[in-house]
Amino acid sequence: MKTRRFTDLHLLLAVLLTAVVCIGGSLLCFRLSIGTYGASLLEGLKLVEDKFVGEYDETAAVDSALEGLVSGLGDRWSYYLTEEEYQAQNQRRTNQYVGIGVTITYEREEGLLIQSVTEGGPAEQAGLAAGEIITAADGTSLAGDARYDGASLIQGEEGTTVSLEILGTDGTTRTVEVERASMDSDPVVSQMLDGNVGYVHLLNFYDNSAARLEEAVTDLQAQGAEALIFDMRDNGGGYLNQLTDMLDFLLPEGPIFITRNKAGHEEITYSDASCVDLPMVVLVNANTYSAAEFFAAELQEQGVAKIVGEPTSGKGYSQQTFALPHGGAMAISTASYYTGSGTSLIGTGLTLDQEVYLTDQGDAQLEAALALLNP
Repeated sequence: MKTRRFTDLHLLLAVLLTAVVCIGGSLLCFRLSIGTYGASLLEGLKLVEDKFVGEYDETAAVDSALEGLVSGLGDRWSYYLTEEEYQAQNQRRTNQYVGIGVTITYEREEGLLIQSVTEGGPAEQAGLAAGEIITAADGTSLAGDARYDGASLIQGEEGTTVSLEILGTDGTTRTVEVERASMDSDPVVSQMLDGNVGYVHLLNFYDNSAARLEEAVTDLQAQGAEALIFDMRDNGGGYLNQLTDMLDFLLPEGPIFITRNKAGHEEITYSDASCVDLPMVVLVNANTYSAAEFFAAELQEQGVAKIVGEPTSGKGYSQQTFALPHGGAMAISTASYYTGSGTSLIGTGLTLDQEVYLTDQGDAQLEAALALLNP
C-alpha cells in the first residue's frame, strides 16, 4: 500500500521532467517529443501522486493503466503482463518449471486428481502415484472450487517443500512432504501407429522444441515410418526461430516464412535442400494458434501435407515482448507474416482438406488422418 508522500515513481517523474527541461530548454520540447497522449499519461500519473487523498497500491494502479493501454489497441493478440505473470511466462517458455512432477486434472470434487507422475521427479520419489488425489496443500483444503487454486499452492521456489494430504486409491489418507525441483517439460510426444505411421504431438514452439521434433521424426524414420502425423491441436505457438527450424528440417529448398514490420521492411526465411520426403497430415483445432497454425499452412502450401480438423482463427501477426522498468511487460504485435508464397492467414485461417470434429467416442480427427495416409 502507498504510505509515502514522495514515492519512487514521483521521484522518477521529477528526474525525467528535470532532465528534459535541461536538455530541451522547456517543457514544450518534452511535450513535442512524446506527443499529446504521452504527456497526458504522465500528467495523469503526476496528478495521482500530487492530488489523490486515499491510499492505493501503486503497482496495481500502474498495472491497470498499462493493461488498459494494451486493451485499447483492439488487438486480440497483444497483451500486458504483471511482473509475476512475466516471470512465469519466461519460465514456461524454457520448457522447464519448478514443481513436484505431476500432471493433474480437476474432475474430482475432493481435490486434484493425479493423472500421471514424472519419472524420477520429486512426486515419484515421495511415493505419489497416478489415481491418487491431493486433497490439501500446506494445510489448505483443495476440495470443491478451491481445487482450481491448487496448482499455484503446490508450485513454489526450487528447494522448498510442500506438505500434501493424499487420498490413496485404497481410500486411506496420508501426509507427504515433497521438495520442489526444477523439471524439464518435454514439448514432444511421439509413437509409431499402425500402418507404419509416425505420430508426433507438439505441445508448443518454445525452447528446444525444434530439436525435439527433429529427434522424434528421425527416430520414427529409423523405426520404419512411411508417413507422419503432426498433432498441433491446442498448440498456442511460441518462438519464430523454433518454427523456421522445424520447417527447414521438413521442407525442401525455398522460401518458408516472410515477415513485414511497421516500416514495411521485409525479411524472408529460406529452407535448404535437405528435407523429410514422407507424406504428412497435420491435425488442428480451434485452439491451434500462431506458429502451430502457420506450420500447417506452410506444409500444405508446399504440397507435402494435408490438414484435418476444425477451422482456425487466422492469426497473421507476430508479437514482441518488451520488459518495462517496474517489472511488467507489454507483448504487442510488431509485424505481419506470410507463407513462402506470400499468403496471409488473417481473416481466413487454414483451408482444411477434411473438416472433422471430435465426438464423445474415440478420436475422429486422428482416424481421418490415418485414413488419408492409408486409403
